[in-house]
Amino acid sequence: MIEIIPAVDIIDGQCVRLTKGDYDTKKTYSATPVEMARLYAASGVKRIHLVDLDGAKAGGPVNLATLRDVADLHLLKIEWGGGIKSEAHLKTVLEAGADYAIIGSLAVKQPQLMEQWLSQLGGERIILGADLRDGKVAVSGWLEDSELTIHELIERFKPFGLKEVICTDISKDGMLQGPATNMYVDLARRYPDITFTVSGGISSVNDIVELNTLGLPRVIVGKAIYEGLITLDQISLLNNL
Repeated sequence: MIEIIPAVDIIDGQCVRLTKGDYDTKKTYSATPVEMARLYAASGVKRIHLVDLDGAKAGGPVNLATLRDVADLHLLKIEWGGGIKSEAHLKTVLEAGADYAIIGSLAVKQPQLMEQWLSQLGGERIILGADLRDGKVAVSGWLEDSELTIHELIERFKPFGLKEVICTDISKDGMLQGPATNMYVDLARRYPDITFTVSGGISSVNDIVELNTLGLPRVIVGKAIYEGLITLDQISLLNNL
């Protein structure tokens, strides 16, 4: 069964969701990241996707206390993104308890450093985060657009051990209208040695079942859970199939 990875986007230590990456659309939820982590673990989830939206905007990790609190539960593997822009940032995030570091903007702006980290730590711990707007990779918390395509990034880093890519279609993010399925199928076929995580647009269990049928290995689910369109009971059932 496809692995379900719940997303927890964080601003000021709180769980939030944005629509299409627009900070002005922020919606804050009452549950804390720690509370959500406990609920997800009880539903059979093994990995959680934490995003430091403050860090993505500030250019350095901000919500490290939240990362430590979730890591101290020892219940879930943590993939952490947002604001990792230097060696010191990466070290801080890993020491705070992240099992995997998601590298987005830096991979575009300082590709040599991304290559170094992949070579040193391996593609299992360093994940390429590629957020796409109109086919081009967006950076700096989705506030800037680059001229690079996802294919150009993958081809650049494959020789250095790239193994995992989280790819988000920004136009789908937070819209609850279904994922960019064809894009993920095409990527998986073109790069069979890389594990792609679907991200953005998941609106129902049916979306997850379809992705599973197509052989896609991982999916990030965020807003659909907070809005009650996918329940923890449903996640538990899927995890036990």
